Amino acid sequence: MIVGARPQPPRAGFHQHVPTSIPALHRRIIACDRCERLRTHCHRVAEEKRAAFRADDYWGRPLPGFGDRQARVLIVGLAPAAHGANRTGRMFTGDRSGDFLMRAMHACGFASLPSSTRASDGLVLSDAYIVAAVRCAPPDNAPTPEEIASCQPYLEEEWAALSRVRVVVPLGKLAFDAVWRVLGARGVPVRPRPPFGHLAEHAVAGAPTVLASFHPSQQNTFTGRLTMAMLTAVFTRARAIADG
Repeated sequence: MIVGARPQPPRAGFHQHVPTSIPALHRRIIACDRCERLRTHCHRVAEEKRAAFRADDYWGRPLPGFGDRQARVLIVGLAPAAHGANRTGRMFTGDRSGDFLMRAMHACGFASLPSSTRASDGLVLSDAYIVAAVRCAPPDNAPTPEEIASCQPYLEEEWAALSRVRVVVPLGKLAFDAVWRVLGARGVPVRPRPPFGHLAEHAVAGAPTVLASFHPSQQNTFTGRLTMAMLTAVFTRARAIADG
């Protein structure tokens, strides 16, 4: 394990398991019914709705990633929010967490807009791509270990399809752990697993650099545990690593 070292380009074999196409993978993700608890919850939320969104047609299905398919920066969240991405059909869209994230990404040139309100809002990501460890909104934002494991192949495939990734930014501890599981599954040495911390940077020879961040949840942003300056610093550093 090399911590804080100059990042190395991904080794030739890192992206060898590439799906036929990202659109085909996205269709499989959207149609997934592996986790009965998650599918039941998403369907119920989409039927009952929140009062403020009563007129909206909820997405209510598993969510693929989105962004620039030539991205050098991969952002990994935990799971869709019940009345955010599960409603709008796009990761980090339609809630305060998504707006907070896009403000930081916009400030660093990764997002065309400083907000993320709906799938048709015109937002375009540049050199960045967003996925999640779990593709369905979980009850209480808490997927089980079995549900996380069930979704891991989708994270592996979507990441593998993005052949230019040099930096991975996991948002929160659960996403951080998911990233290291994928690296381990791809044969990258990850023992002992490095500690999680905001702006913690871990460069492993032959793989993209992992640059950790606190999650932009309201619990973190309202309490000041994560400030806009702190999140902007993450994407400023991600840009520097990608350009290095």
